[in-house]
Amino acid sequence: IASLVIYLFSEFDDAANLLAANPDATTISIDEPAEIPKNQRGRLQEPGREEDDELLGTDDSDKTELLAGQKKSAPFWTFEYYQTFFDVDTYQVLDRIKGSVFPVPGKNFVRLYIRSNPDLYGPFWICATLVFTIAVSGNLSNFFIHLGKPTYHYVPEFRKVSIAATTIYAYAWLVPLALWGFLMWRNSKVMNIVSYSFLEIVCVYGYSLFIYIPTAMLWIIPQKVVRWVLVMFSLCLSGSVLVMTFWPAVRDDNRRIALATVGTIVLLHALLSVGCLAYFFDAPEVDFPPSVIPAHNGTTVITRSQ
Repeated sequence: IASLVIYLFSEFDDAANLLAANPDATTISIDEPAEIPKNQRGRLQEPGREEDDELLGTDDSDKTELLAGQKKSAPFWTFEYYQTFFDVDTYQVLDRIKGSVFPVPGKNFVRLYIRSNPDLYGPFWICATLVFTIAVSGNLSNFFIHLGKPTYHYVPEFRKVSIAATTIYAYAWLVPLALWGFLMWRNSKVMNIVSYSFLEIVCVYGYSLFIYIPTAMLWIIPQKVVRWVLVMFSLCLSGSVLVMTFWPAVRDDNRRIALATVGTIVLLHALLSVGCLAYFFDAPEVDFPPSVIPAHNGTTVITRSQ
């Protein structure tokens, strides 16, 4: 112990002598990590890419998120694997719904709300709620249109639930799957293409459909002009979320391919909204069969309702 103390004092004396000889010398503590000056870090970044880093994320953030995802990964045959897809709280779901209803120009929905923790909880229940809302509102709309007609007998059309479910869930899963495959293919052709994960794309499409839930409730109003104004308003809101999300990912591709990709996304979204309105709410009126009234003299009297 005595020799160790003598050694430490000798080292301390040497350091003191060096500082006395050169007072301007810089000392570095081994307990504090070395930091890169801000001006040097600024030189390492390419100019003009700050916007892309903000919208799509930097490599460091992607690596951090990848490592975070690896930590909580589990075998796909276990319950814990699927539990991670529903690991969100009410605040996150409401925040993402608000972001889909009130899109901010220039802000990427994936980067702003989804990338930290993509989920399937919100998209699943939004699609389920939309299915029953469209089916119930379509039946009520048909009832109000024919209300008061003596020959009309209301019969609930439960098949609309299955048709709406098939349409909504097929759109919310098959279109993101096709878009994900296309982005992966273009990523192998063009290095600057950013390919979102399949879960992120499903999450974006699921939350973008929320605006149609209150819209479907208002479609009960038996005025075609009001219905078409509502569908155009909803299409603009939800379509802008999709455009602002996927345009930064394809804008570095060939100009025609990028415009065709975004145009196809908007077209399919418009076909869904217009198709739901036309089938469930603006279906042609049923021509009721004439009622047969037997007469007392053995003949029949046919009356046709107007």
